[in-house]
Amino acid sequence: MTENMQTASVDPIEVVRRHSLTALVRDEIERHITEGALAPGDKLNEADWATRLQVSRGPVREAFRALEQAGLVRTEKNRGVFVRTVSLAEADEIYAVRAVLEEAACRMLAARIDAPRLAGLREWLDAMREALDANDHDAYTRANVAFHDAIVAGSGNLKLYETYRRLVSELSLFRRAALVVHADAMERSLAEHRAILTALASRDAEHAAALMHAHVNGGLQRAHAACETAAPLGVVQVLPASND
Repeated sequence: MTENMQTASVDPIEVVRRHSLTALVRDEIERHITEGALAPGDKLNEADWATRLQVSRGPVREAFRALEQAGLVRTEKNRGVFVRTVSLAEADEIYAVRAVLEEAACRMLAARIDAPRLAGLREWLDAMREALDANDHDAYTRANVAFHDAIVAGSGNLKLYETYRRLVSELSLFRRAALVVHADAMERSLAEHRAILTALASRDAEHAAALMHAHVNGGLQRAHAACETAAPLGVVQVLPASND
């Protein structure tokens, strides 16, 4: 009887509804963080977000926990929840791991590349070209992120993709101005992406992996240059540049 009573007390629809609300709230706050609307160090107010999204405070509280597990926010006792700040040293570590993951993804994708996957990557490359022509840094960033995401997702390894997504989310907290500091940075970045796509289309796994390694390392060097130009203290809080 006790077991039946416990089962009856759980409303499956309410469980699904609450989970869905939490996911929606988390996604919306994450979007504000990754797009720069919320800067590193900003405080997140539970009541404010509940009001803004027209939900109860429960899903917001759960979303905060999920974002903390994802490495995007931190909770300080008696102070509240804040957007994390990623230092240059931590960004170096993230770039190092990301390079390994994307090299592996290139090798996996090269072995299973097909027409639809190639078409998808070409679409993002075209979007980067259009953004370059329009000198639209934000549009270039979005297409750039999507290009890399498509490569890792196309590898077919879900665990690799999940790990990569977390790293990219954390890296979005590291605000850099590499594409702004160097006038030709977008052009060089586009050429690097085109070369990677050509190697993947040729199913040349090792060449694609080598090009990706050089590309990610180049992005790290541009990030360092941006920090030296814009914020010698090591944390740049400006418009996000590319996912390089």
